[in-house]
Amino acid sequence: MLNYTKYIHRESSTWVTFVHGAGGSSSIWYKQVREFKRYYNVLLLDLRGHGGSQAKPKDPLEPDYTFNDVTDDILRVIDHESIDKSHFIGISLGTILIRNLAEHHPHRVESLVMGGAIMKLDLRSRFLIRLATIIKPLVPYLWLYKLFAFIMMPHRNHKESRMLFVNEAKKLCQDEFDRWFKLTADVRPLLEVFRRKDIGVPTLYIMGEEDYLFLPTIKKISAEQENTNLFIIQDCGHVVNVEQPELFNRMVIGYFVGMENHMESLLV
Repeated sequence: MLNYTKYIHRESSTWVTFVHGAGGSSSIWYKQVREFKRYYNVLLLDLRGHGGSQAKPKDPLEPDYTFNDVTDDILRVIDHESIDKSHFIGISLGTILIRNLAEHHPHRVESLVMGGAIMKLDLRSRFLIRLATIIKPLVPYLWLYKLFAFIMMPHRNHKESRMLFVNEAKKLCQDEFDRWFKLTADVRPLLEVFRRKDIGVPTLYIMGEEDYLFLPTIKKISAEQENTNLFIIQDCGHVVNVEQPELFNRMVIGYFVGMENHMESLLV
């Protein structure tokens, strides 16, 4: 069972589940918790090997992680807490996991909020992954993580996000980094399915205008798929919930309220 924290609202029956990205932990949502727990039940998860979810010793006979494995970890927690349905908020790689959960279990998903969403690896991203695969045996994993963090978040206003993820990544061990890095071999065909298939789950993309690696694809997807909205935050990079938390919180809560009002109008 993953390590997780929950906040129960006395009156609301609505759940919001937060899923961080690779190398992070549930602590990256510290600018969201106070606001969201005012209105909703909140669930914060640490993915396997991250934060308080301890990594298992490396077993050479154990199969590599898959996206379905990691997604099932999330499902086990919401089952354990008897949560029938939840809004899911993800950041970076966390958006792949919650989209995968919606792919296999759409009845468990009220909506998806995809911050800094990854829906395609462009030529630059693929080159970086190939380069990292070559040099990974030669350098400490934290060097690679710092390089990726700087390439994805290069501007001065991205520094807080960059340092937050690097500091969290220091808590990973080399074996755990290797396990997560191997997931990149499976990500391209999975993302191709996501881009091609509209599952009809209400989805809000929140992207920074400076998220140059991933924003172009999200613009295209949001124009093609129904039940999809895109909000672009100016002067902001990849980790939108950290760089522009007040705007992020306001947009997401407003999105949830709009959905609730729409449902109420249909029942009248």
